[in-house]
Amino acid sequence: MSARTQSSEAPHRAGFACFVGRPNAGKSTLTNALVGQKVAITSNRPQTTRHTVRGIVHRPEAQLILVDTPGLHKPRTLLGERLNDIVRTTWAEVDVIGFCLPADQKLGPGDRFIAKELAGIKKTPKVAVVTKTDLVDSKTLAEQLLAIDGLGKELGIEWAEIVPVSAVGDKQVQLVADLLIPLLPESPALYPEGDLTDEPEQVMVAELIREAALEGVRDELPHSIAVVVEEMLPREDRPADRPLLDIHANVYIERPSQKGIVIGPKGQRLKEVGMKSRKHIEALLGTPVFLDLHVKVAKDWQRDPKQLRKLGF
Repeated sequence: MSARTQSSEAPHRAGFACFVGRPNAGKSTLTNALVGQKVAITSNRPQTTRHTVRGIVHRPEAQLILVDTPGLHKPRTLLGERLNDIVRTTWAEVDVIGFCLPADQKLGPGDRFIAKELAGIKKTPKVAVVTKTDLVDSKTLAEQLLAIDGLGKELGIEWAEIVPVSAVGDKQVQLVADLLIPLLPESPALYPEGDLTDEPEQVMVAELIREAALEGVRDELPHSIAVVVEEMLPREDRPADRPLLDIHANVYIERPSQKGIVIGPKGQRLKEVGMKSRKHIEALLGTPVFLDLHVKVAKDWQRDPKQLRKLGF
């Protein structure tokens, strides 16, 4: 029997994989690289991801649905506790777990904390994904691979694979998918061809605005920013060949003193946030956009259950 006939009879696989790791381990960047489009927000600040974004990778023989979780961390607020709950619930529901460990940082207490939690999940296969390999030389990478292998042995985790990858340098990105797919169950496709995520558009638009707002702000601000899209409506009386989508969104911070940081002198920062995010939103939605942004104070929202609900957590 020829190899071609065998492969055409290979069963179709579909299922869920999630990337876990401490904050800023490269999970969102890898998700975007695999999907081929921005579906998860990235930032060089830890704890950027707050929603589990599902990115969908379509292959003729498989459909890989990537669940991007917040980084597991020691919570200091009610929001932090809720984010950790999301992570643990997700781990219990996926078919395979990818543990992201940056190549440029030695294994630390955060990695060990997550690895211990993973060791308790017996049935789900685990792949160690060594990210950011473009930042290190081959000797450092080899040492990291050995350290990860040793960590698995020490905690009783049998890695299904250990794979180095650079999402930014586009090295071995497709290999990650090649290694995850055989670990999925046999199943028909779970999402229509062409779908890249199941996140509602409004949530994704809010995330793109938040990503732009996070850039260049002072260290105390990242956790304090939340964005809610109040409405998205096509502008009336526009010709069919020149549509315009009106988007009204609020950027929430926790204290009045933070307002000036987000808005900037003479409103310049907020203007930049609008211009930057609008470009990504137009690419995502495929239509010209008018973006109306307002900054509002929601006092100590990270600690207030009522405010957390209002802001979608």
